[in-house]
Amino acid sequence: MSEVQDQRYAQAAAEFGAALQRLARASEANPERRRDLLQEMHVALWRSFAAYDERCSLRTWIYRVAHNVAATHVDKERRFNRATVTLDDIEHLPSGANIEAEAEESDAVVRLNAIIRRLKSPDRQIITLYLEGEDAAGIAEVTGLSPGAIATRVSRLKSALAKHFTETAHV
Repeated sequence: MSEVQDQRYAQAAAEFGAALQRLARASEANPERRRDLLQEMHVALWRSFAAYDERCSLRTWIYRVAHNVAATHVDKERRFNRATVTLDDIEHLPSGANIEAEAEESDAVVRLNAIIRRLKSPDRQIITLYLEGEDAAGIAEVTGLSPGAIATRVSRLKSALAKHFTETAHV
């Protein structure tokens, strides 16, 4: 089994490595902890292929494993007084100058990742998968929610993020 496991992992790492890096960036601001998180994702992914039975697509499997690792990481970090916000609280987030180092304040991707990191786990997972190009049905398969619920949340998240970016651009 180890050889098959190694082959599946190599394929997954080659095909989805960049997506895993983006997920880690959206989940963790600290570069050292982000590297640790990414490494945890890769280890969990390799281990998971011992049980992968192809009942779902490789893409879905990888996203499930990676998002579970990221959610666990964020939950651990939250226990150390890291604040998260609800979807409704996005509009009350501080301006871009307070989210990241001042030198990076004009970088929209940095600001977006900072906002995403502050979301609660389900919303963070949904918007990250959406930004990776997954449709509502694909996100539903990963999260266990209905495609309709996913579409509604994506719409609300996009509106809230757009509003936040518009407001902070004038600050």
